[in-house]
Amino acid sequence: MASPRCRGALAVAAVLAAACADSPEPIAPTNPALAKAGPQAPGPGADFELAAPVFGLSVSPDGSLMAASGAGLTELRQGAANLVAALPGASGVAQLGRGNALAVTGAPPEGVGPAGSRSLYRVSRGGARLVADLGAFEEEVNPDQVWNPGEPDSNPFNLALLSGGEVLVADAAANALLVVEARGEVDWVAVLPPKMLPFMGNMIPVQPVATSIAVGPDGAYYVGELTGFPATPGNSLVWRIEAGTRHTVCPSDACTAVLHGLTSVMDLAFGPDGTLYVVELDEAGWLATQGGTQPAAGGAVKACDVTSDSCTVVADGLDLPAAIAVGADGTVWIAENESIPGTAHVHALGS
Repeated sequence: MASPRCRGALAVAAVLAAACADSPEPIAPTNPALAKAGPQAPGPGADFELAAPVFGLSVSPDGSLMAASGAGLTELRQGAANLVAALPGASGVAQLGRGNALAVTGAPPEGVGPAGSRSLYRVSRGGARLVADLGAFEEEVNPDQVWNPGEPDSNPFNLALLSGGEVLVADAAANALLVVEARGEVDWVAVLPPKMLPFMGNMIPVQPVATSIAVGPDGAYYVGELTGFPATPGNSLVWRIEAGTRHTVCPSDACTAVLHGLTSVMDLAFGPDGTLYVVELDEAGWLATQGGTQPAAGGAVKACDVTSDSCTVVADGLDLPAAIAVGADGTVWIAENESIPGTAHVHALGS
């Protein structure tokens, strides 16, 4: 029995596909429905609400935050939220400087969304410029065809910056880690493998679904996976891929699993002390958030040591957490999508 091809990956449970479909148009930053925060600059105790689900967070050296939602990019700074640029379908963001960022757009529900979806953009205040069409790369190359007989499918979901202008992109539906060179050329770094898991008395191949990417203090690339239907808890991994790797199919000498036993990983971020923070959408698995046979248990953030394959829960009972960012001062920011559709709550852990 073959498993379905996790379309749009986070289409995954439709949590994200549905969220993107229902995202409202960008609202003027002065509208209290877009943001509410105290007078303080972002830091422990700061609290923001956005009128669109948040899928990506990035923190700059000065401590300002930028959020990626289905509507676009929003800067969270000094107690205010300001729309940087409308970018429908934005799912991941990495800041380059004040008001400038790179962002990826994911796969919209069928028939919804603008031309240029599944792409990498350079975003500045009020505008976005196409850098690379990642969907076109998937159609042409389809790296996971080495094990996946399905049609090409792309849903860029997360990104991380490298030196020299290169950008890593986790493509959830392609089950792959991509790299975009400084001039916009696209190549693939690694393909994640399927798992054989039990379902209704049979062993079925299960999509890995690459949702997250972070560059470690050792320079290696760390990729988190959601794990597709039937979303059995405890089967998501974090992979370590050697810096500079190209065209490897995991596991390999260049790609090894360093964290095991995770569930529905949505995002990764390293802290200044080398701790890897891992976001789990729901500890009962993403299917539980979609009315599956098991009730939802709430999401979690775990602090993990990638050298010993060990994690400690630092927050649980979260409401559909989807994104995390860690400041230079160690402040851990989390985005919870409180309802679909509805508002997203961006706050420091413990606040």
